[in-house]
Parts: sequence; C-alpha cells; structure tokens
Amino acid sequence: MIHTLIDFVNDHLQMIYILLLAVFIGLEVIKNIPAVLHTPLMSGANALSGVVIVGAILVMLHADPNNYLALGLGFIAVVLGIVNVVGGFAVTHRMLQMFSKKKI
Repeated sequence: MIHTLIDFVNDHLQMIYILLLAVFIGLEVIKNIPAVLHTPLMSGANALSGVVIVGAILVMLHADPNNYLALGLGFIAVVLGIVNVVGGFAVTHRMLQMFSKKKI
C-alpha cells in the first residue's frame, strides 16, 4: 500500500507541486479581497460548486459499480458540494438582507 502511494507521488510530482502552488496562491488572493466584493464572489463560488456537483455525479455514473472508493469519494464530493452551495446561498441571502430597508 505505502509502496503504491510512493510510486504515485513520484509519477505525479509536478502535478502535486502545481496543486500546492495553486492552494497557496488561492489563499493569498482570498485573504486580500475586500469585504465589499464578498457577495459577488460568493455567487461565483456557488456556481463553481454547482459544477463540482455535476462533475462528481458524472464521474460516479462512469465509475465501476464495484469500485467502492470511487463511489464513496464521489458521494462525499456531491454532499460537500451541496453543503457548500446551500451555505453560500444562506450567507449571501443574509448579507443582502443587511442592505434592505427594515420594516417597522
């Protein structure tokens, strides 16, 4: 098991470096975004999570029915994507309510 993991890392080392670099760049970009832009960016993140959900469902459809790892990871991706979309819409809705006129 550990030998196959080491072989996988050795075979895909450049892709792992690119992934780590993208994570660090993404964190720096997100950290420096002003609060005013949060709502429009949250809407974009919701759309991106919707694409992740569709992609995970498509991958699960093409996975071998006996490959429980692929099906389990696909299920987790769908659930986390749905949680992200629902949470994003809830946060966006609450932020937009802050700017609406209050009824007395």
